[in-house]
Amino acid sequence: MIKDLQEKFIMLASGKNFKNSKAFLKFKKSFFSENKSSQPTNADLREIYEELVFQKKIVRNKALEKAMLSRSIRTQSGVAVIAVLTKPSTCPGKCIFCPTEKNMPKSYLSNEPAVMRAIMNKFNPYSQVQSRIKALELNGHSTEKIELIVMGGTFSYFPKSYQKKFISECFRAANDYPVSSPSSSLRGRLGGGAKNTLSKIVSKKKKVDLTHEQKRNEKALHKIVGLTLETRPDYIDKKEILNFRKLGATRVELGIQSVYDNVLEKNNRGHGKKEIVNATKLLKDAGFKINYHMMPGLLGSSYKKDVNMFKELFSNPEFQPDMLKIYPTVVVRNSELYKLWKKGKYKALSDKNFQRMIIDIKNNIIPPYVRIQRLIRDVPVPSIEAGPKVSNLRQIIEKESKCKCIRCREIKGGYKAKNKIILDRIDYAASEGKEIFLQLVSPNKKKLYALLRLRIPQASPPSQGGGWEGVDLTNSTPNHSSHSRPKSSKHIFGSFECESPSNSSRPMAIIREIHTYGKLADISKRDKNSLPAMHAKASQEGPQHIGLGKKLVLEAERVAREEFGAEKIAVISGVGVRNYYRKLGYRLKDTYMIKSL
Repeated sequence: MIKDLQEKFIMLASGKNFKNSKAFLKFKKSFFSENKSSQPTNADLREIYEELVFQKKIVRNKALEKAMLSRSIRTQSGVAVIAVLTKPSTCPGKCIFCPTEKNMPKSYLSNEPAVMRAIMNKFNPYSQVQSRIKALELNGHSTEKIELIVMGGTFSYFPKSYQKKFISECFRAANDYPVSSPSSSLRGRLGGGAKNTLSKIVSKKKKVDLTHEQKRNEKALHKIVGLTLETRPDYIDKKEILNFRKLGATRVELGIQSVYDNVLEKNNRGHGKKEIVNATKLLKDAGFKINYHMMPGLLGSSYKKDVNMFKELFSNPEFQPDMLKIYPTVVVRNSELYKLWKKGKYKALSDKNFQRMIIDIKNNIIPPYVRIQRLIRDVPVPSIEAGPKVSNLRQIIEKESKCKCIRCREIKGGYKAKNKIILDRIDYAASEGKEIFLQLVSPNKKKLYALLRLRIPQASPPSQGGGWEGVDLTNSTPNHSSHSRPKSSKHIFGSFECESPSNSSRPMAIIREIHTYGKLADISKRDKNSLPAMHAKASQEGPQHIGLGKKLVLEAERVAREEFGAEKIAVISGVGVRNYYRKLGYRLKDTYMIKSL
């Protein structure tokens, strides 16, 4: 039904001559509103358009193609984000706010954009990845570096066999593209519907080996440089962390929702603050980036309590997430919260109060080392009975926002050769360890070019002075000063002895993230010229070409060696960027890239 509606739209649109993208957007909004459906992305519509052209059901319409071109924002953060959904399944949680829709992953609705794509691809991971790469390319985006996000609820609740097959198929899809196997269709017509199991899909081809596909991906044209998995805090333990690393995961999205035990209990969340704190520490010590899902407006909370909750996240060292997705609580049918709302026992946040709350959070609470990934979830307005319905909140609050978060400072496409770049450093305590956030920024720190997160678990306070904070990187190389070594800290992997590359009692540091922003650059492109000589090229192609990542790595190595006495440093590298670290002297040990200092 979803595909039929989108095909109907393209058939109508192909007969029109749109003057600009605004005219197309107005027509799209009107059509899908009349049909009581959420609006698909232009990338998804372009894919449908190409199929209809191929089938000779319509002829090419250059004006329509131009109007459908997506904004370049999708790859200006340095990666092409591809989200895939796991198959519909039960969930270990019984949260009162989650909708339960037949043949849908728990907490997801069939009319959400990402879900609609999954439905059209029959929840097949191979088909989802390949069709999304194709859609992004058709809209002018580079797809050489992929950030893969696996959605669909608690990934840890699936059988380990399903997890491995699902991720293997994602890697295989990226490796094979643009060739599609076993099917040449963008949809990957593999038979079955939502109930079709992945084991049946895989059985049609030879057995897919995860390690083999990961090795292939190291040299593939479309590299998976980051892999994100969603789960619950109470499902994180040492065994699950080792499993995530073998799958190639580098980031974990945790469904936190609230940090207050009484609120979590009222919403039947099934875990408390203790599990959140434990999961956060285990994941950080293993090098993962952590994205908290937070839900203001829950039953039992209040406006004041929600604001204080966000203050708690960044004043209490037990939390300190790297990223946030802020999903305000909304009332949808097929949820227990809907019944309470109908009885007058629950009052939802209004658009006005949620907007006021977000402005307060962004302007007064969020530190510069945090990225706000999302401000609202893509729940279609027709599905919302009560709660915030605004879908373009970022645009609405733009003039009032003075946010210093990573997303608001990313350079995107605004790089110029004359730009002055300096190093800034922020140290903070988190989960019984020391976090060192290195960022390459403009002198006023309003433009962010690159960042690195370095962790020293259970570390002693660093020595003072030295380093190259504030040094102009436009035409210079940093000078490193010496530091006295403090007392050794606990081994980076804690009790993960099976992953530990060394039995030394001396500390090991771990780099949890390196990211260069701006227009996505092909990972295979490396200019061997000096930094000043690269500026002309970088002016057009973005700061990914001027070696900023390498400079941050060198500084992280210096900090780990001279300030903390570390003898080795590890990187939780995505599979697709292992060769980059090999060029910097790192070697693969178990699932980490390791270098002796």
